[in-house]
Amino acid sequence: MSSPIQRRVGQVFVPVIDMQAAIRWYADLLGFEPGDASHGGTIFDVPTDGETRLALDANRPDVDGGGPPRFFLWTDDMAATVQHLRALGVTITSDVEDIGSVLFVQFEDPDGNALMVCQRT
Repeated sequence: MSSPIQRRVGQVFVPVIDMQAAIRWYADLLGFEPGDASHGGTIFDVPTDGETRLALDANRPDVDGGGPPRFFLWTDDMAATVQHLRALGVTITSDVEDIGSVLFVQFEDPDGNALMVCQRT
């Protein structure tokens, strides 16, 4: 069966309430210089490596960011990642778990969005 829809993720949208606070938080988390939001201050494109994009989206403040993580970020050093999260005062919602192929830890952004970082084992 074929489809005209490609199996490639173009962009992930993270719902946020306070755009400026979210930009600063993600800048600290991911290590980039904060910038200005576009689209009337409702969209901020987080600088990413690779093809998949990440956008902070303040267009729908009523969206519930809870539940399981909708995506994950990679790390090469889980111990350093957990230390970084703790230093930032991030709410870590799981222990580091080893499921054989990856280690992962889950945490929340200030808007309650469930996030995850994975390390290949």
